[in-house]
Amino acid sequence: MPQSKSATGKSPALQARYRRITRFAALALAQTWWFELVLPRFGLSKLAAQSRVKRATKLARKFHDLALDLGGLMIKVGQFLSARIDVLPVEITRELEGLQDKVAPVPFDQILSLIEHELEMSAQVAFLNLQVEPIAAASLGQAYRATLSPGLASELGMSDVIVKVLRPGIEDIVDVDLRALRRIGAWVSRVKLVSRRTDAPALVEEFAKITLEEIDYRHEAANLERFAADFATDARVQTPSIVWERSARRVLTLSDVTAIKISDVDGLLAAGLNPNAVAAELARVTFEQFFVTGFFHADPHPGNIFVTPAPLAAAEGATGAQVEFALTFIDFGMMGQIPPELRANLQRFIFAVASRDARAWVAACERLGVLLPSADTVVLESAISALFDRFGGVAVSELVQVDPDEIREFAIRFNEIVRTLPFQLPNDFLFLLRAISLISGVTSSLNREFNMWDALDPFARTLLNGGGKSTLRTLGKDALGFANTLVRLPGRIDALASRAERGELVIRNPELERRVRSLDSSVRRCTSAVIFVGLLIAGVLVIDRHESLGTTLFIVSVLPLLHAIGLGRISK
Repeated sequence: MPQSKSATGKSPALQARYRRITRFAALALAQTWWFELVLPRFGLSKLAAQSRVKRATKLARKFHDLALDLGGLMIKVGQFLSARIDVLPVEITRELEGLQDKVAPVPFDQILSLIEHELEMSAQVAFLNLQVEPIAAASLGQAYRATLSPGLASELGMSDVIVKVLRPGIEDIVDVDLRALRRIGAWVSRVKLVSRRTDAPALVEEFAKITLEEIDYRHEAANLERFAADFATDARVQTPSIVWERSARRVLTLSDVTAIKISDVDGLLAAGLNPNAVAAELARVTFEQFFVTGFFHADPHPGNIFVTPAPLAAAEGATGAQVEFALTFIDFGMMGQIPPELRANLQRFIFAVASRDARAWVAACERLGVLLPSADTVVLESAISALFDRFGGVAVSELVQVDPDEIREFAIRFNEIVRTLPFQLPNDFLFLLRAISLISGVTSSLNREFNMWDALDPFARTLLNGGGKSTLRTLGKDALGFANTLVRLPGRIDALASRAERGELVIRNPELERRVRSLDSSVRRCTSAVIFVGLLIAGVLVIDRHESLGTTLFIVSVLPLLHAIGLGRISK
């Protein structure tokens, strides 16, 4: 029986869903406001800090349970939040990393009715066979194995297919979830701790755009075709074929390309394939998407990538080398795009890493928007230079031989630097971070000693040695910029000298600024201590004659005492 709807056009169940989402967010924000903003104002930062990890972990677990219970977009929200290491504490991102998009399937009769409505034909006509049990059931859709009708199978030269079907009513759920997220985004935008790092409303709109495309399978089909075209000449990358005759907005039929799941190490070994070679190839294909094509798979978890062994008469790649296997990607509903300018800046970034150029590395970070224009990058450049000198070219497997105290010292130094700089991650990096996180996990599962960034250096050098028109264009722009800098250099030197003569030259030192702030904090605490002592003595002197006044002075003296003692402990 269909659910009744209110005057707003939404069923009571959907309204209750909206309230659960917004209520959870409101309570989380209120808790954060109390512990992180209110208590420190009363000198209780120590108390807030002691419970921070426990509170963050508990909050993440509650959201984890809420997402699993509600399904819909909440699971995907959790997956995205797990990649926002720039905004959220590690306790939250770690708790959300394992959130899987698996929910109970919709009854088959509802799915069958939707398929027939979308294809405008009976299931018996559309397919020779359609399995009742789904092979996958996610929050937005379900997938079934099927066999095409004999006539169409003969025409297309294939018979086994996968039929993807949207969950009935998912559009209404997505609409409610997005309304809740937009409201939460507006709340979060008022929190300076978050707003200075990212634009929450813009983040929600980017998420909404991708989601609305994901519930229209025509967009996924277009994404698949574009991705396939990008790797048309690469024998090591494969994709399914679209059966347009059996596809519509809510139904997408694809050739069945099921093979060895990329995380199935035993299966790879049984097929005579080297897991380390598979990991290296996955890293290469990932870098190709990021730095060359600019169009990448934003949901590359192990279930969306198969390893297809090459037939006995192995195909040859672009270089003429024998291809032992191919990486077969599926599920193109969530894709990321890197605009040309951002892609050029990413190329500059990896060129700087390959050439061990700290100054170019910092400049690339500024171009990417990771460092704001106000950042003082002198100390950062020095630290990166030291990092390149010490660890440049060192394989991950060799790091275990490095003195742990040395690595810890570098980590502490970088942590201090990042905290003093106006650092942020642009919203464009949302899907990029997610893809990097997932791919890193897959490569590590194939070989614990493998790190995908080990493959970055040779890839960057290959790109530098002739990686296509986009690379040449990037290098050309850099050459032009260098020439312009040379032309302006004499004037800039003269202006710098003039400022120095007038005493207007300012040199920033983040370490000195930190010490000045620490000194200022000490002065404030000393002032609070003096006020406390004054109130205490005044209370002792007057309490015999004016008991109520003396008691009041004793009580009031507690506030400066808390400030002096509480902040004093934190600074130690």
